[in-house]
Amino acid sequence: MENEWDKLLHIKTTGRDDTISDLVRYPYEPTDYTVLEQLASSGYITKNNTVVDYGCGKGRVSFFLTSQTKCHAIGIEYNPRLYQRACTNQLTAPRSSRVSLLKTDAIDFAVPEQVDRCFFFNPFSVKILRTVLDNLQKSCQESPREILLIFYYPSPSYTEYLATVPHLTLIDTLDCRPGEKYSDPREKLLVFRLKESNH
Repeated sequence: MENEWDKLLHIKTTGRDDTISDLVRYPYEPTDYTVLEQLASSGYITKNNTVVDYGCGKGRVSFFLTSQTKCHAIGIEYNPRLYQRACTNQLTAPRSSRVSLLKTDAIDFAVPEQVDRCFFFNPFSVKILRTVLDNLQKSCQESPREILLIFYYPSPSYTEYLATVPHLTLIDTLDCRPGEKYSDPREKLLVFRLKESNH
């Protein structure tokens, strides 16, 4: 399935990459296409949405979602090698004009007002996530709107931290391996709504 979708989308995104991973920025591992299919059909992302993929790696999430839902996507990657791979994929991917790729650190990314969906597959530490959420919150205060945050395969430290953030509300949990007897409890998509804080 992995290779089939890559072929259909004319991109190369398989394989793990931990060239510059460390204690705060984690290795690149592509999100399974089966998970992305589920996300694309969930109704949470439509052609009117702009999705930020934090730690986009080779761009799989952005290219898949734009091709399936016609949304706009912004892929953020700080590893120059992975960013280059994503740019190469952009040359051949369908609807790639709906994808913007940025080589930047997630901490420094100023969230544009059209962004209303965010995707995370454990790209970095909770410390970085905290700053990213602050940036999203700030953007939300400047241009009030509903932002949904989607976390795939959340790490225990993410789950614990997210439960303590007052302006986040968990609105849905999508089981990514429904019906499997020995399924991994982390195989899920958590959907949070970010609301404006009043302070």
